[in-house]
Amino acid sequence: MNRLLLRSKPIVKTYTTNYVAQEVFFCPEESLFYSQCLERMVLNTCEDCNSIVEFGAGDGSPVINSLLKSQFCGLIQGYELNAKSCEVAQFRIDRYNLSDKYVVHNSCFFQRDWQSEGSYLISNPPYLPAITNDLYMPTLHGGTDGSSITKQLLGLDCPSAMLMISAYSDPVDTIEYAIAQGYQVQDFMTSPMNFGYYSSEPKVKQRIAEMHRHGKAFYSSNIYILAGVLFKKSHKLKADLSMELIKMMTAL
Repeated sequence: MNRLLLRSKPIVKTYTTNYVAQEVFFCPEESLFYSQCLERMVLNTCEDCNSIVEFGAGDGSPVINSLLKSQFCGLIQGYELNAKSCEVAQFRIDRYNLSDKYVVHNSCFFQRDWQSEGSYLISNPPYLPAITNDLYMPTLHGGTDGSSITKQLLGLDCPSAMLMISAYSDPVDTIEYAIAQGYQVQDFMTSPMNFGYYSSEPKVKQRIAEMHRHGKAFYSSNIYILAGVLFKKSHKLKADLSMELIKMMTAL
């Protein structure tokens, strides 16, 4: 059985105050990778994405970091339920003078008319698998197999979506669900990730091990694979990389 080390609560450092990781999502490695995926696959390459919507903006750091390194001139509207995360995000947006490119709403994405604000969706959605959401940070709960929120986003019929997918959250079924919704994989990036504070919680660790026994979670004793995936509802792609993505996600 995979041994996952449970770490003490890290402190989220901002320019104004500090929060513990149960108040504001804090995983620098994951946030950096999400930012890199945004920069390479969306902001620096997309010609038709001047209006972007983001589900789960968090503290805003991934989008802010990618905006500072790109020539993107459109508007990204993020949605985040956590008021403290929004506070941190707004401070950072103001500090870097990005209010004309990035707006974070402290409201529910699914209750807003986001289609009128953009046809390009980006997200690092909650993907922790657990039987209940009684977790260190309940908003990171992705359902019993970790893929529920991701599938909900894929079911919104957005023409383009760049989503993060974890190899321990039933990636094969998630990708097959995307295909059934009419998506193809235009591009993807993968990175090894260490199990951190949230994924090492006993309830999550136990559920990941159960899924592994049923062939729905893939990882080694040291790492799991996280992928940034660019889904397109287009049948004119030169190549659909869905099968290659599945091979990468299930390699461990």
